[in-house]
Amino acid sequence: MAEPLADQVLRMIGEARESYYRLILMVGPAGSGKTSALQEVSATTSAPLINVNLELSRRMLDLTERQRAQQAPRLLGDIVGEATGELVLLDNIEVLFDVHLKLAPLRLLQGLSRNTTVVAAWNGSIVDDRMTYAVPDHPEYRRYPIRDFLVVSPEVTP
Repeated sequence: MAEPLADQVLRMIGEARESYYRLILMVGPAGSGKTSALQEVSATTSAPLINVNLELSRRMLDLTERQRAQQAPRLLGDIVGEATGELVLLDNIEVLFDVHLKLAPLRLLQGLSRNTTVVAAWNGSIVDDRMTYAVPDHPEYRRYPIRDFLVVSPEVTP
């Protein structure tokens, strides 16, 4: 039987503290239990659980499209910086892939994880040691090699 996602994350948190990027990505398709696992980790660790779509959208409401693209990384940094403690949990990160924002989501998350352990739910899959977001012909499609961050997934046995 596979180890529950929340247990995988809790086990990886200590390991992440020793890494250059203290980033743990929970990779799985929608409905695979990422949100409930983050809620369990939050309850266990008292770490804040942030709905990125909601919080970042609130802060960008009064900005033009150009201003949103320019300020989104700083605004997300502010959101994470306002969280207390050494661990922050990010859910609903889809806004980071919006083509109008012109962000590099993985690089942005890695930057945030330099001083804080970041656990983020990533809607995607893992195929041949590569992590994907969306499907190949979708405008938001991304594909990354798995390196410089830790991965937990219902698809991957630890």
